[in-house]
Amino acid sequence: MLAFLLSAAGGCHRLEEQKREPEVAWHRLGSWAGVGSLQTESFESGTGSLRVQWKTTNETAPGKGTFRLAFHSSISGRELQVAVDRIGTGADTAYVQQDPHVFFAKVESANLEWSFTVDEAVNTR
Repeated sequence: MLAFLLSAAGGCHRLEEQKREPEVAWHRLGSWAGVGSLQTESFESGTGSLRVQWKTTNETAPGKGTFRLAFHSSISGRELQVAVDRIGTGADTAYVQQDPHVFFAKVESANLEWSFTVDEAVNTR
């Protein structure tokens, strides 16, 4: 009986290992910084899963600094997803989930400095 329980417990352990979430690594697609508005060059994501790390600083008119970052289709030009819509300074991480695509990012900003990076999730298994 003990051998059966140990065998069953070992089987459950192997099943748990198979159900684990895939491990993800991040691959840098680009990094941008500036003031005012900008449209980036196109970049391709084979997974559509993007991480955006952004920061806004040096607000020149308190309470009037704006930063909006949206991802667009490079094929049609249409806006696919807004990643950040911020008033004032700050920093955070946003995630974009779309189908695999060729994207460009569009920044609309005033009265502050901004920077952001875009990384793509890559399955390591």
